[in-house]
Amino acid sequence: MGLYDRDYARGNSFTSGVQSRDDSQIVSFVKETYKLFAASMMAGAVGAYVGVPLAGTIAAYFWPLFALEIGLLIGLQFVKHKQGINLMVMFGFVFMTGLMLAPLLARTLGMSGGASIIGNAFAMTSVVFGAMSFYAIKTTKDFTSYGKPLMIALFVIIGFSILNIFIGNPMLHVIISGAVVVLFSILVIYDTQNIMRGAYETPIDGAIALYLDFLNIFTALLQLFGIFGSDD
Repeated sequence: MGLYDRDYARGNSFTSGVQSRDDSQIVSFVKETYKLFAASMMAGAVGAYVGVPLAGTIAAYFWPLFALEIGLLIGLQFVKHKQGINLMVMFGFVFMTGLMLAPLLARTLGMSGGASIIGNAFAMTSVVFGAMSFYAIKTTKDFTSYGKPLMIALFVIIGFSILNIFIGNPMLHVIISGAVVVLFSILVIYDTQNIMRGAYETPIDGAIALYLDFLNIFTALLQLFGIFGSDD
């Protein structure tokens, strides 16, 4: 389950940065963010496509590859203002997330109706993501102050996920996956509103935030659909 610290992109300088941006700058910021988000989705898909035939090897080297993935995410924060390098690191990271998703995709494809399960999970993720984004734009409710409780909820889920690695309780796994869908659906609203206000330091930060929202919802739904679609 690809859970990450969702507050990684924030810094103490954001308040003054938001105040200094005019409407035209925010519009440009939003457009660039969603362009990068769309490009990230494609790079992640390429990673998954490349990774599925190598699923066994990826699973065998999971921890070194996972360390590389996290290293790229952390490294992105140090190079995000360096033109060219920032995009290389960003696309390297999202490619790795697709690669790391390959074992789950391969396992699902091996199930009866596996391709349909993946398709349904992606379609449902797109619907949820689109609906939450639309709600974030249209609602008068401000979700941008929900950062701390959302982060607390995330760390609680991560804690139970780690615990279940050792317990291996299928019911707890279902509950965790359901909680991930709910949490990251709310985070779509949170991130969208912050992006619309230009509250991220760079468009890359906003794009990665949205990408991780989509990725975690998709992964959780894929696991849920795989569990309930299994004949076991």
